This record gives sequence, C-alpha cells and structure tokens, in this order.
Amino acid sequence: QVQLVESGGGLVQPGGSLRLSCAASGFTFSVSTMSWYRQAPGKEREFVARIITGSITNYAESVKGRFTISRDNAKNTVYLQMNSLKTEITAVYYCKYRGIYWGKGTQVTVSS
Repeated sequence: QVQLVESGGGLVQPGGSLRLSCAASGFTFSVSTMSWYRQAPGKEREFVARIITGSITNYAESVKGRFTISRDNAKNTVYLQMNSLKTEITAVYYCKYRGIYWGKGTQVTVSS
C-alpha cells in the first residue's frame, strides 16, 4: 500500500535552514507528482511546492526563492530544502501523493 513518511523537521532559529524528506513506497515513484503542504496552528492546510516528473517544479508565492523541492528517484524520496526560515513558516509539513495520500507530517518550528 502507499506509504509516505516525512522526516527532518525540528526546532530552528530564524534565518536557519532545514531539509525535509519524504520517503515513499507502494507506487511508481519516478513517474509520480509529489507535493509538500503545510498546516499552521488554527489555519487551513496549504500548498507549498510540487515536483512533477522531469523535475518540473511549482511553488507557492510565499516560499519562492527560499524553498527548493527536489527528488531522488533511486531512493523514492522527495525533499524540501528550506532556507532563510521565518517564524511564520512554523507548521506541520506534509508530503502528498495524488489527492488522497498523505504522510503523517513533520513539525517545523522556527523560533528564537
């Protein structure tokens, strides 16, 4: 069955960096579009970034220039490199495949 396992979250100071990972299994990863979403406390879950086959990428306007999504098809893993972190990006970050498969999320907290 489809499994998505996020990792890499944690507590980081403003201006710092984190790289999130999502290990995928149960489907043909190399031909699949993968996405990252996030949900901050009291807010709706929102789109962050997407990577399509061939490494075409899309980003939410709020993260362009600071976040980079990438994939390693040999490892069935999608990454989210997050730089110049601000407190407002504190949220649980989720990996998504298609419209119905989600990981359990990884908490990212930006705080001094």
